[in-house]
Amino acid sequence: MHQIALRFHILLFLLLPTMTFAQVSKTEHSVWIRGVFIDEDNKPIPFASIALYQATGSVLVTGVVSDDAGKFELQTKPGHYYLKVTALSYQDKTIPDIHIVNQDLQIGTSVLKSSAKKLEEVVVKGEKSQMELSLDKRIFNVGKDLANAGGTASDILKNIPSVAVDGDGNVSLRGSNSVRILIDGKPSGLVSLKGGAGLQQLQGSMVERVEVITNPSARYEAEGMGGIINIVLKKERKEGFNGSFDVITGNPANFGAAANVNYRRKNLNFFINYTASYRNTPGRSSLYQEVYSNDTTFAYSQSSTYKLKGQNNNARAGIDYFFNPKSILTASYTWRLSKGKRFSDIQYLDYLPNTKTLQTITNRTQDETETEPNSEYVISYKKTFAREGHELTADVRYLDNWEKSDQYFAQQTILPNGAPSGIPSTLQRAINDETEKQFLVQVDYVRPFKKDGKLEGGLRSSTRNMTNDYTVIQQNSDGSWFQLPNLTNNFLYEEKINALYGIVGNKIRKFSYQLGLRAEWTGVTTTLKQTNDVNPRSYANLFPSIHATYDLPSQHALQISYSRRVRRPQYNDLSPFMTFSDNRNFFSGNPDLNPEFTDAFEIGHIKYVEKGSISSSIYYRYTTGKIIRIRRVNDQGFSTTRPENLATEDSYGAEFAGSYALYKWWKLDGSVNFFRATTNGGNLDVSYQSDTYSWFTRMTSRFTIWRNTDFQMRGNYEAPQKTPQGTRQAIATLDLSVSKDILKNNGTLVLNVLDVFNSRRYRSITEGANFYTESSSQGRLRQINLTFNYRLHQAKKKLKEPGEGEF
Repeated sequence: MHQIALRFHILLFLLLPTMTFAQVSKTEHSVWIRGVFIDEDNKPIPFASIALYQATGSVLVTGVVSDDAGKFELQTKPGHYYLKVTALSYQDKTIPDIHIVNQDLQIGTSVLKSSAKKLEEVVVKGEKSQMELSLDKRIFNVGKDLANAGGTASDILKNIPSVAVDGDGNVSLRGSNSVRILIDGKPSGLVSLKGGAGLQQLQGSMVERVEVITNPSARYEAEGMGGIINIVLKKERKEGFNGSFDVITGNPANFGAAANVNYRRKNLNFFINYTASYRNTPGRSSLYQEVYSNDTTFAYSQSSTYKLKGQNNNARAGIDYFFNPKSILTASYTWRLSKGKRFSDIQYLDYLPNTKTLQTITNRTQDETETEPNSEYVISYKKTFAREGHELTADVRYLDNWEKSDQYFAQQTILPNGAPSGIPSTLQRAINDETEKQFLVQVDYVRPFKKDGKLEGGLRSSTRNMTNDYTVIQQNSDGSWFQLPNLTNNFLYEEKINALYGIVGNKIRKFSYQLGLRAEWTGVTTTLKQTNDVNPRSYANLFPSIHATYDLPSQHALQISYSRRVRRPQYNDLSPFMTFSDNRNFFSGNPDLNPEFTDAFEIGHIKYVEKGSISSSIYYRYTTGKIIRIRRVNDQGFSTTRPENLATEDSYGAEFAGSYALYKWWKLDGSVNFFRATTNGGNLDVSYQSDTYSWFTRMTSRFTIWRNTDFQMRGNYEAPQKTPQGTRQAIATLDLSVSKDILKNNGTLVLNVLDVFNSRRYRSITEGANFYTESSSQGRLRQINLTFNYRLHQAKKKLKEPGEGEF
């Protein structure tokens, strides 16, 4: 706590000069400009934004917001200026030729005209498209995808080009499962303990957009080999009271409600997001395995069904304080509470050696109760200066997360005819407590120079402490309990990362460049308390980045980029504790795991056309210490799977993405990615080799069938892919959605059917020297959702014609 207080005071010391900049820059020679703004009905216009610019060079000098009576006053030095006035629902107004000598100026009463007709045009044409393209990232405005209604953040990512989500919720980008997931540009407790699977607890109605950055610059954390996925949550800053509300129902059981509300008055803005949901998600999986010992084959198959009942509450509230239009201080608090009940049934069928004759049937049940309360505290500050692009941002956040799991397992073995097998029944209990506390400080500064130059710099410091207290006990025949060996310990994870970065960029005619360098110092210590096994490790690394862009004729642009990335073993990668729900297939981390490093190269191209745009890129990634999960099976048929460092991986690929409006009523967007990955795991086993050619694609077709009614089809396909131990089979899915505006366009009904053919199954074949395994899992069956959205003082965001505005 002493360190937290010290860093907080240091941050305030850094911010203090910028908070008081407006006051200290004024001198005794300053004069006042005063006036009043009214509408065409002679009513005052409150909360209008008034900006004062120098007449020469159009440099912003200062700004202010009008009060309830429409009055304003601002202070400046003598000179030649003009005023620019903006207000919600009114046309912008410019007051030119303002000459200030040595006395105050009263400009009198000015009238702003209503922009009702103008706003109507903007609603139709000025909204963002579903997919926005730029050379260094792609932005997906998820609310435009009808299939996202009623889903979770994990469901949203399944529909983003280049992104894949497996049956366990693990996220990969362009085939790499090393991807950094951020919430509002910062780490989040949602993805700390569970990784990408934690996004299943975030209701999709809270998400505004998803940003995919495939080759990040030195500005971003070096973590994430495949790149960065940034999930931006909804928050408004409009004047007055406004918001949106959602009610969801679905089958299998999916019930939820969400509210995104804000209220702004003068220089204060209050915002709150709240979602509540209940889901009963059924799933199923199967496995067939053969184990070879001398000339004998031992085979068994297993099948399982489960239901996960989850209640999730997520509330985020905060306040923005506007010192002036260019200086904002924000404080927010996020609280999450998730309660889950998992019921699963696993059946093992064991066959006589070298035959398909059934020998025994074993039934195992799981009854798990899980509670996860999480909290996040955030204070952030943003200061923008007179010149556009000149800004300072600072962020302090503290995460306090906790998870408690209590599981009971009952197991019984019988003969094929139902008679007792003679194998004693067992009752086991696993208790798992996990905690995380993280403190983060980040400061970023951007200063333009000359016409198009820019200097950036920043620092970041984070500390994270995590614990996992885990024990497994079993009941004796007399009712007493005893601990199972090697399944009880207390794992501690301590991490400190400090970073500095600098970037310089400029533009010379049609050529733009950006050079960056990031330095990171990392210290990680893992401790097994019961055995006093301490494993400290520390390393310092430099991460350069280069981005160069050339503007070609006819609205073409070309970019070449390079960055060095790292994947540091995280808590789940290092924790040695094994899952216990399936007592024949165990999964754990590896305390001896080392970081993997990647050099990423990319050439990107964008072409804008009248009715759309298309982007293409060619990329290459060279990785050392590649982290891949390896499966091993013993002579009894029991498997363990844990991450290992393989020697190298070379990955080549080409990606195409775009959008196009065939007609005003028919819009298309999609992407396709082709890649080759060569993996060399000869440092562990000469058989751990793979050379795979694969591809995946996504296409969305949206029709306006009649007034206020839209119909959407979306298809996804992932081709088969080789792995160092086998193959992953193809996946093909189709989603259908229809929406209709009601209640004078203030409300929208959306009906969607996700995975129409129940085909989202993850199938794989894994082989080793002594085993062969086929597995299949389906974490969510066909889902039907009906969502009602109501907007209060908000216009519906309709699709913009592709090619309009900026991408």
